[in-house]
Amino acid sequence: MSRPEILQTGPYPAWDQDPLDAQFTVHRLFEADDRAAFLAEHGPHVRAIATRGELGADAAMIAACPQLEVISVYGVGFDAVDLEACRARGIRVTNTPDVLTADVADLGVAMMLVQSRGMIGAERWVRDGSWAEKGLYPLQRRVWGKRAGILGLGRIGFEVAKRLQGFDMQISYGEVSPRNHAHPDWQFVADPVALAAQSDVLFVTLAASAATRHIVGREVIEALGPEGMLVNISRASNIDETALLDALEAGRLGSAALDVFEGEPALNPRFLALKNVLLQPHHASGTYETRQAMGQLLRDNLTAHFAGQPLPTAVL
Repeated sequence: MSRPEILQTGPYPAWDQDPLDAQFTVHRLFEADDRAAFLAEHGPHVRAIATRGELGADAAMIAACPQLEVISVYGVGFDAVDLEACRARGIRVTNTPDVLTADVADLGVAMMLVQSRGMIGAERWVRDGSWAEKGLYPLQRRVWGKRAGILGLGRIGFEVAKRLQGFDMQISYGEVSPRNHAHPDWQFVADPVALAAQSDVLFVTLAASAATRHIVGREVIEALGPEGMLVNISRASNIDETALLDALEAGRLGSAALDVFEGEPALNPRFLALKNVLLQPHHASGTYETRQAMGQLLRDNLTAHFAGQPLPTAVL
């Protein structure tokens, strides 16, 4: 019996690539010099797409695979997959939630701490001799007891809130409606502007969609204010980057800590000139343990589909 043919859109670690190659006939789109020709040659035989959250699968890619049955996403975000095209053809879509939730929450809280306490600059202060030459490092801002806003109390937002409780922070969250799993002490605030206005640190943990594009715009950013901090561990599209850069440059927003960017890794060079922003290379889930679990879940979804079994983590 021939192995199912799958289209792989981006590289995976060897611990995922080897078992994927052993189980399927894998066509590596990311290695092709001529992607259109590669899709024209292999697309008609492809029954599954193995992709990553930031790469997804657009309508053209889906259309090039007339036998496509399932798209398995390595990542929790699936906004880069054309779900309408999938619905129209009955194509299943899966992702890898839960296994990365805690690591993403950890990095978000770490980013808050690093930015609040100026730890990147403090490390340089020691290494470049400034401590010995100039004395104590300039005073920074405390975290404990501050007001935290969490825009999106899904899996990741909930884990962020749990961690912030350990810092005795006052926690508010923004959602369409109150969440049953929220702690009684966490305040529900429906309006993102109002949430920002009562927050010292605003975490963006929303799943990205057309409805949430630039939900953090000029009004939200300026409501957070010149002493406020914005932390984004969701998707870049949730934030209006132009409004964010304008506010950071003008001092209308105190600081930001960002793990995602429009057009990454080629981010807007304006970010590089700023001293009040912490820049991270989209690695919130970047631990050995989580990436291994993500790869396993991606393969489990593919295996279940071709075995005619229920998909472990179906999106569609």
